[in-house]
Amino acid sequence: MAGKDLSAPLGLGKRKYFNLPLGLIGASLLTVLVTTGLVWIGVVDDPLGGEPTATVPLERSLEGLSSRDFGVVEIRPSLPEGAQDPTAENAADQQALGPRFEPKPLSGADAPESRPDDGASAIANGLSVRADARVTEPGPHGPLPKVSDSGLRPLDVYARPASQSFASIPKIAIIVGGLGLSQTGTQTAIEELPPEITLAFAPYGGSLDRWMQRARRDGHELLLQLPMEPFDYPDNDPGPHTLLVSHNTREMGERLSWLLSRMTNYVGVMNYMGARFTTAEEPLEKLLTEITDRGLMFVDDGSSSRSLATATASGLRTPFSHSDLVIDDVPRPKDITARLLQLEGTARAQGVAVGIATALPVTVELLAQWSKDLDERGLQLIPVSASIDRTAR
Repeated sequence: MAGKDLSAPLGLGKRKYFNLPLGLIGASLLTVLVTTGLVWIGVVDDPLGGEPTATVPLERSLEGLSSRDFGVVEIRPSLPEGAQDPTAENAADQQALGPRFEPKPLSGADAPESRPDDGASAIANGLSVRADARVTEPGPHGPLPKVSDSGLRPLDVYARPASQSFASIPKIAIIVGGLGLSQTGTQTAIEELPPEITLAFAPYGGSLDRWMQRARRDGHELLLQLPMEPFDYPDNDPGPHTLLVSHNTREMGERLSWLLSRMTNYVGVMNYMGARFTTAEEPLEKLLTEITDRGLMFVDDGSSSRSLATATASGLRTPFSHSDLVIDDVPRPKDITARLLQLEGTARAQGVAVGIATALPVTVELLAQWSKDLDERGLQLIPVSASIDRTAR
């Protein structure tokens, strides 16, 4: 080995190894790791992936809905001290209306068209768009319904005729309530829903007479909603003219007179809330007696399983109907569709079924679609007045 070293050319007798700069290599690797981490955090949706998590199922989520699917009821703030409500005719009216509700006059595209009061505009689609003098009388707050001298009732005059060609066909009545509070919601419901669907107006809505005329021109039968005392009143307050179980005959008559005069051309009334009121036999009997004497029908919205309305109406021979189910208690498309299918099954089982809904955009849209081919499925859509035997009462 020593000989080879001595005879080998200078510099070639011994191999030399390259000395690597370990510090530079380490710094480079660290830089790559840090850069990769920053890119991961910026690009990946879950930078904390792998951390412990918990999932809670929400069975009543409103997934898939947007804000446009919900209607909004306008409630104004209290008026400044000493300010006058421009919608009240006098101080007494302003005090009775209360600070929570503001009927707003309509203008522009939201306002229903107004027509002159002549013979040509008095009837549309076979329905009157003006109050019939035979079944109307003046009241302290406006016109009130009454039975005519010949026994003609507002229920008879304002009811939408229902076809009786196929008496054996299962029938469905739909009531859409809460109209008059939202201008856009009211206009959409009137324009898009088929005329066989009954529309129920809230007494605190604005421009109710003009909305009534618009709805009647489009062929709709109408109800008036009456605010009634719930169990958690006054924490849950239906409004300043709520009918209470503590009212005596005079107080109830005064409030009922105001409520019934809010609009005309309706076939009857329907409770709004009222779980407590409809379980109190004496106040409910007073109310239904007045409703019967005025030639109207009463509709129980079915929200209270303890309601005595069915038995009380039967004893007083009040024209009566009740809702079998609430269509949009869960305002999701799939739930509304399921309730409509359930309503169809109820109609086939018992001959007539009544469903109630609110004027949410999602509800109105689905009802309009659902009703288009109802006859092809062997079902008939009827106004709510056709869900009672009017000739027998």
